[in-house]
Amino acid sequence: MAIKPSILQPGDTVGIVTLGSPLSADVINNRIQTLKELGFEVVLGEHVYAADGFLAGTDQERASDLMTMFSDDRVKLILPTRGGVGVAGILPYLDYSFIQEHPKLISGYSDITVLLNVLAQYADLITFQSLMLIDFSLSTPSYNYDQFFEATSVLTSQRQIENPPWIPQVSRVSGNVTGPIVGGNITSFVDILGTPYEIDTSGKILLLEETHEPINTVYRYLNALKLAGKFQDCIGIVMGECTECPASYGVTYEDLINDFLVPLGKPLMTNVATAHGTYKAAIPIGATVNLDTMNNTLTVMESTVRSP
Repeated sequence: MAIKPSILQPGDTVGIVTLGSPLSADVINNRIQTLKELGFEVVLGEHVYAADGFLAGTDQERASDLMTMFSDDRVKLILPTRGGVGVAGILPYLDYSFIQEHPKLISGYSDITVLLNVLAQYADLITFQSLMLIDFSLSTPSYNYDQFFEATSVLTSQRQIENPPWIPQVSRVSGNVTGPIVGGNITSFVDILGTPYEIDTSGKILLLEETHEPINTVYRYLNALKLAGKFQDCIGIVMGECTECPASYGVTYEDLINDFLVPLGKPLMTNVATAHGTYKAAIPIGATVNLDTMNNTLTVMESTVRSP
């Protein structure tokens, strides 16, 4: 059974880590100030400001910062500063048994989704494809904050994941399935195929999204997942946006969905606002959800946090 982290409450401590690519100190400090204004205390990982080319320190250093946050009793939420490349590099250096015994809220998207799914798989921990530190700014839509806090700060048994009203969720293949939801960024999951950390989609609802890739490249990535059996094993598919993904040879993202995913015959919902898009639904990785494409609903069937 999936382990639920403790509910996030005003005054709680947030642990800030940089697990992939570096982020400028000015941006980090600005977003930390927003967290403090929201009433949270903040502690920083030792290497949160590190920058070594496209990585924020070594794999071991970034992994050490994450484990420090799991071992710090003050910390209730672990918040990566950003995604970027390199997150998969920390996976061999994590103590999954310790994490399972010290569950905490952890949120993010992009390359962070590799970590979120591995924690769900190896530590049975419900994690959240939702906001990162970089998103805590005055320009962040209220929808994103509402989604984040509804998922992490409310003890509800069911929660329907709905786009903003002006962005329609679109059901493409009819069906009704219930199971754990897994997934996130397509590129990131292709990168770890053939490793001990590749995504397990067996009996699960698979969520995918992408950004800044031409559609012929997105096709290559989807085909790699198909050849690896990930679509055969899953029971349903939820597709997020492909933000800033230019058409290739006249083929659009919508064309790719219709030509590649619809023929798979799995219950399919598309255009879910999440991750790299402007509007970010909070998806609880590892939690049980119901995908009902006959009624065009996506519902979290259990509370995703517990009382402290």
